[in-house]
Amino acid sequence: MDAVIDNLPTYLSGFGTTILLLLVSGLAALVIGTIVAAMRISPVATLRLVATVYTEIVRNTPLTLVLIFCALVLPYLGSRLPYLVAAIIALSVYTSPFVAEALRSGINGVPVGQAEAARSVGLGFRQTVSLVIFPQAFRMTIPPLINVFIALTKNTSVAGGFFVVELFAVGKQLANDNGDAVIPILLGVATFYLLITVPLGLLAVQLERKWVVQR
Repeated sequence: MDAVIDNLPTYLSGFGTTILLLLVSGLAALVIGTIVAAMRISPVATLRLVATVYTEIVRNTPLTLVLIFCALVLPYLGSRLPYLVAAIIALSVYTSPFVAEALRSGINGVPVGQAEAARSVGLGFRQTVSLVIFPQAFRMTIPPLINVFIALTKNTSVAGGFFVVELFAVGKQLANDNGDAVIPILLGVATFYLLITVPLGLLAVQLERKWVVQR
């Protein structure tokens, strides 16, 4: 384990980048996914069509291709975005349809009478969605959303192949530099990932239990 301890600052640097990718991409994906979910239930057919096409295309496209487009194709077209920013954009776009589908499942769980009651008191579509439907949908979909963010945590490792020095890229470099300690180094990488995913998983279980009891 000397290789792990001696390179702990390097691990922490990569871990910090992974946390940054998770937080920024997760927040952006949540915003985009919420907008897409609202469009999926919009009374305007064009908005529903656009949201459906976006969801089906993006979620069925491999993350590697999305990252290739953001990190390699956009610079070819004249973009000057840093690779870290390109990775954040790619992860945000790729994760947003999964957020939207999780929210849509929560929306479907809201009783129809809730929306009808909101309309009966004069609320418009925006007010009904923002004040009545989404608050209940978010509460019901917190555990699935956390699972989406756990998947996002693991997906950040793909950014390591596109010039972003995150946890997986650090582990790969350390394994190359310490060929006699590959297994401990990879176990160290796995441990840092577990420091993110295990607490998130436990949080999802606790919130789901709490919601079931309150319901």
